[in-house]
Amino acid sequence: MSDLTRMTATEIAGLVAGGGTSAVEVTQAHLDRIAAVDDRVNAFLHVDVEGALAAAREVDARRAAGERLGPLAGVPVAVKDVLTTKGVPTTVGSKILEGWRPPYDSTIVQRLRAAGTVMLGKTNMDEFAMGSSTEYSAYGPTHNPWDLSRIPGGSGGGSAAALAAYEAPLAIGSDTGGSIRQPGAVTGTVGAKPTYGGTSRYGLVAFSSSLDTPGPCARTVLDAALLHEVIGGHDPRDSTSIPQPVPDVVTAAKLGATGDLTGVKLGVVTEFAGEGGEPGVMAAFREAVDTLTKLGAEIVEVSCPHFTYALPAYYLIAPSECSSNLARFDGVRFGLRVGDDGNRSLEEVMSLTREAGFGPEVKRRIMIGTYALSSGYYDAYYGQAQKVRTLITRDFTAAFERVDALISPTTPFVAFPIGARTADPYQMYLADLFTIPTNLYGGPGISVPCGLSDGLPVGLQVMAPTMADDRMYRVAAALESAVGTFTPPAL
Repeated sequence: MSDLTRMTATEIAGLVAGGGTSAVEVTQAHLDRIAAVDDRVNAFLHVDVEGALAAAREVDARRAAGERLGPLAGVPVAVKDVLTTKGVPTTVGSKILEGWRPPYDSTIVQRLRAAGTVMLGKTNMDEFAMGSSTEYSAYGPTHNPWDLSRIPGGSGGGSAAALAAYEAPLAIGSDTGGSIRQPGAVTGTVGAKPTYGGTSRYGLVAFSSSLDTPGPCARTVLDAALLHEVIGGHDPRDSTSIPQPVPDVVTAAKLGATGDLTGVKLGVVTEFAGEGGEPGVMAAFREAVDTLTKLGAEIVEVSCPHFTYALPAYYLIAPSECSSNLARFDGVRFGLRVGDDGNRSLEEVMSLTREAGFGPEVKRRIMIGTYALSSGYYDAYYGQAQKVRTLITRDFTAAFERVDALISPTTPFVAFPIGARTADPYQMYLADLFTIPTNLYGGPGISVPCGLSDGLPVGLQVMAPTMADDRMYRVAAALESAVGTFTPPAL
């Protein structure tokens, strides 16, 4: 493995800007790494070799011309295949969009290109971001670099696995119920969900419009903050985009890296202190809480009583919104088209296309959502779930009157074996037990590695008030400074 693939994004950017290496050399090293290991990891659905090298040459030309480069110029990045990329396949992990090449870039991708990052390709994911293990991809599961027989989390397992396997120093994910944070936790990487509306959803293929949030994935907290700064900020093309600047997440991460949390008050969520967590996960979490105390943080218990209802509320709200959003995949306007032999009605073509194009988990959630929205059941299911969402938001509001941020384990268990939970959807859904409340509230959350359980990574989650993303970076960086980063066994 090249030394360049072992470096952080911050180190790579500094080396490129200072002339210590070229962006082309960095990019080629990562392309070589992908070629060497991705047949075992399956983190990438598409590797854009020519596009990546062309972008790298452009960065080198700008440096040679004396242009001042941005803080991530020349750094390779992997992009979850839920974001449109002009001329590059965007499948969302589904057969229904197999081979589709969008005519435009999403705002996130536009900002990545403008910052001089080098897009390596598109990463694997659960189909339409519906899953917690990246086993529901139509293109095969992604494998966890810590143990190739285990899942890398989901739905953004490809992005997290690419980081853990040193195929990319940075990645982009999207988080609807934990799809950035949960993969970060089980792969020993950092995953941050920004405040809802703090990053643009323009060009993000929608799953649940009131929950979907693109965000940064990295191997260090500072790298995640730098990437967050690049992709965040107001976008007039997204009606839910917040018209405010990104909080100063980079300065917060650097402050946290000093290891001083004096004056910071953190709340341990009582309802998550022992609910459903594996003993090894809970032990690593308690050790991390002790570490935060030693760094100067004041730790108190905070009850958020309605968090226990977050999982069922989410699995009414998200499927309902997906039922509406996925109606556009009808075999008429774009994507897969099955049964159009001139002898079938439009309705038959739509039905055959969806039968062939959607996988089992997507069909399950569409059916749940359609039922929840149906006449006579809307108020009883979707309406009630939205009331629970309000109560959860009130829990957060009350908690943040007492503390600066909340902490919990990111996920109740370490990476489980591939195939272990696919037969029981409820057991699969439990992977997001601790992450879902933040999505329902709309605030930011980050997962940072905090230890190991049976040789597998455990993540600690930091949750902050809306538009206080900088707080979570400070706490996460402080913990990282004390416990270090975690390296998987060599592939």
